[in-house]
Amino acid sequence: MSVSLSKVNSLRLSVVAAAVAAASPQWVVAEESPQAATERIQVTGSRILREGAIAPSPVTVISGRDLVETGAMNIGEVLKELPSLAATYSLANAGRFIGTAGLSLLDLRGMGASRTLVLVDGRRHVASSAGSAAVDTNSIPTAWLDSVEIITGGASAVYGADAVTGVVNFKLKKDIQGFDLVLSRGFAQDNPYDNHKALLSFGTDFAAGRGNFAVAAEFSGQEGMNATDRRQTRTSYMAVANPADRDVRDSNGVTIHDGIPDRITVANAGWYDSSTAGNFNLNGKWYIFNQDGSVRLQNLGTTYGNIEHCSNCEFLDLRQYQDLQPSFNRQNLNMKANFDLTDSINLFAEGKYVRSKGSNEGQPSFFEYSSAIRIMRDNAYLDDSMAALMDANNLDSIRIHRFQKDAGRRFEQNTRTTSRFVAGAQGELSADWGFEAYVTHGETKLEQVNYNNLIRTNFAQSVDAVVDANGRIVCRDATARANGCAPTSLFGDNAINEAARNWFNTTSYSHSTIRQQVANASVNNSGLFELPAGMVGFSAGAEYRKEQSESVPDRFAATGATFLNSLQYMRGEFDVKEAFTEVSVPLLSDLPLIQDLVFDAAVRYANYSTIGDATSWKTGLDWSLNSEFRIRATYSEALRAPNISELFGPQNQTFFRVTDPCATTERQSQARVNNCAAIGIAPDFQLNNPAATVEGLSGGNPDLRAEKSDSYTVGFVYQPDFIRGFSMTVDYWSIEIDDAIAAISAQNILNRCVDSASGPNMQFCNLVQRNPQTQTLRLITSVVQNVAAQTASGIDFEFGYDFDALGGRFNTKLIGTWLESRKTYSFQSFPNEYIENAGVAGDATWQANLSVNYRYDAWTAGFKTRYIDAVSLFTNQSLAQNPDPSDIMSYGSYFVTDIRLGYDFASGVKLAFGVDNLFNRDLPGVALGTTAETGLYNNIGRFFYTSFSYAF
Repeated sequence: MSVSLSKVNSLRLSVVAAAVAAASPQWVVAEESPQAATERIQVTGSRILREGAIAPSPVTVISGRDLVETGAMNIGEVLKELPSLAATYSLANAGRFIGTAGLSLLDLRGMGASRTLVLVDGRRHVASSAGSAAVDTNSIPTAWLDSVEIITGGASAVYGADAVTGVVNFKLKKDIQGFDLVLSRGFAQDNPYDNHKALLSFGTDFAAGRGNFAVAAEFSGQEGMNATDRRQTRTSYMAVANPADRDVRDSNGVTIHDGIPDRITVANAGWYDSSTAGNFNLNGKWYIFNQDGSVRLQNLGTTYGNIEHCSNCEFLDLRQYQDLQPSFNRQNLNMKANFDLTDSINLFAEGKYVRSKGSNEGQPSFFEYSSAIRIMRDNAYLDDSMAALMDANNLDSIRIHRFQKDAGRRFEQNTRTTSRFVAGAQGELSADWGFEAYVTHGETKLEQVNYNNLIRTNFAQSVDAVVDANGRIVCRDATARANGCAPTSLFGDNAINEAARNWFNTTSYSHSTIRQQVANASVNNSGLFELPAGMVGFSAGAEYRKEQSESVPDRFAATGATFLNSLQYMRGEFDVKEAFTEVSVPLLSDLPLIQDLVFDAAVRYANYSTIGDATSWKTGLDWSLNSEFRIRATYSEALRAPNISELFGPQNQTFFRVTDPCATTERQSQARVNNCAAIGIAPDFQLNNPAATVEGLSGGNPDLRAEKSDSYTVGFVYQPDFIRGFSMTVDYWSIEIDDAIAAISAQNILNRCVDSASGPNMQFCNLVQRNPQTQTLRLITSVVQNVAAQTASGIDFEFGYDFDALGGRFNTKLIGTWLESRKTYSFQSFPNEYIENAGVAGDATWQANLSVNYRYDAWTAGFKTRYIDAVSLFTNQSLAQNPDPSDIMSYGSYFVTDIRLGYDFASGVKLAFGVDNLFNRDLPGVALGTTAETGLYNNIGRFFYTSFSYAF
């Protein structure tokens, strides 16, 4: 049973039709007015030319100038501040996964970047992440950006089924005239972060004005920064077990909570079970190595619980290995031309080349617990104090833990090159019929380099050092010696020598290629025939698209011989043939309370080489009561075909951080107790290290089906005649996705295995491998399946008021979103089991942006404040199980204010100065702003920038 079975389609259609409601633009920059011209133009959300910019679906319109004239390094960093977009992949947090550093992807409603379709001038764009359809905003030219339009209702039927949550359409200027130069430079107040931008554009007419040619170049980049570079983020905080907590378990093993936080956040704290100097546990005591290689008891300060946390002690400070912003640079070259072949046919062509380089510095190699390094008693570097300790305990070897800073941080550098070509024609076939036909070819190449990738065998040979017959320290393995093995000590900070690093570290090279070809042709007629209420509009067309993706990992690293995850070769492709049509039918006009009533419908049929047929459709009603008030509604259904990585992705090595439900501390129900015993887990099973990661396999599934989604919007726009320049927009929206493609989390697999009242669920237990001797988790397999569901609903609102005052002109906008609900269902067959994300970090209940711009003669000034409502750090579902998990339960409400001041000289020169995060608002709590949940918060601090532009 799916989540949405309680709502049948026929009922929904009747409700929507009865509402006769409408959603409308959030930032209304092109609504109808009494003075509106009757020129037929095309607006986002429709392929039918219409009189005036009457968008048939909810559309947010943002001017290109508003996006470019900021201190942000790229468009994506500005767009993520919109309430409808999540910060899933911004520059600050994109490096969370291998091969993603430097990406800036868009994610409408926070329901996944793969469900947001990015277009340029209404046309598809080649993806930037292998195996997906996600487009990097760094590949979009900003020099010619006219506006960005975001459509969030019924977009799949018009543009393609993968527009489940909506479309972001970048509209570029068509005819470029003259020379433009823009230079910008900015720097942070309290850290080394800075950025720079340079845009150069030139355009001119030719052939007596019948043609136009333009070229533009862009150069931009930023210097990264580490968490230790900022005062606020350099202190290491750790959530540790609260000594004051007195939770107890009843006779069934169920926890009874006492209202005291289970965990407290402590400064100058961290893990003590690993060290850059090397450490080990012997007879319940922790020892650490001094700089000279001697050994002593480790200073554990204050310890907490049964997990290796301590404060004011010798702990592993991970903050120095966490980057807040990556180093990044980009070059973008664009060319375009159009030519009027006849008075009614225009030919156009575009080409671009983008090169970006992003880096992500991670942690060095580390060894602990099951991977701890074995040191023999005859090791050549063993200090006398260590030898004596081993002898006293009759040990011929010992295993040490080590976080190998002196081996070098693992460093990933991703270089992406994107090329795209478009050629086509558009114009009029007759007085009533218009057409457009085009082809595109796009290609993205990723060259990925991973430095300081440790070779496991070479490392083991290097640290197994002995003294040979000539008194020299050498590697024990004779073959390794012959091949150049260099021995090294591991005892103390900076013990590893350069020769050994060169022996056991390697640089891994991998690459990916993404290709896209599209051929599209469509016709439109805004006056197909006339009804009593007006002209019927019509559009139809066909599209062919082919997507290919290939990822070639480093051949040696793919064997599993290195510290880097063992990634495997992936190749996949599909093509899709589509036909689409759209109709706009005026039903009533010029009646009391009905100035116009228009019915819109669109349908798109697709045939995929992978999943077969898929049909998406939408309907809508647009009701203008009068010149001031308009209501609209849309309802749509869509199918999203799985992308290449979801279908063809190999089972790659990964690591999961999970809690073993069969540990004695986690047996919270009798069913769990019985099932753990049934699969052979001892009643007294305990974990030596409850926080250890577990190896896993994750990958695609060739048997996937399409996702199913349905959505609707209901809203209104009000533009009163008695307040000229004022507009108000309110839109209710709802999205539901069934058969959602998702990987079952490792924790869910473990829990489902042992939580059934009818015995172990072997469907999930078979995905788990345990060590037969120790019963600890050894391997968890998770592949994507059509088992999940997502729902989201809320209200978008916008208020705008433009007016003259103080001798100049004010433009004001307030745009916001109230998130009613955003639920994720790990298993749609269990509709009562879900996680409500609304109000949780990353999904604030309220978000809003207020902007005020003022122009007085040659002076311009701007003010913008972004608001994020207070959020919980725990879902209601997790709090129902444990109401007192932490002393930090939430982040408070958050405001960030930016200002800008500029002056336009008569010579064409413009100077501007701006300050982002004017009041230097800190990150909330102990967040770093580097996760999908905290990426919306500013982690740069107060930022100053200046810009110079010249146009003639």
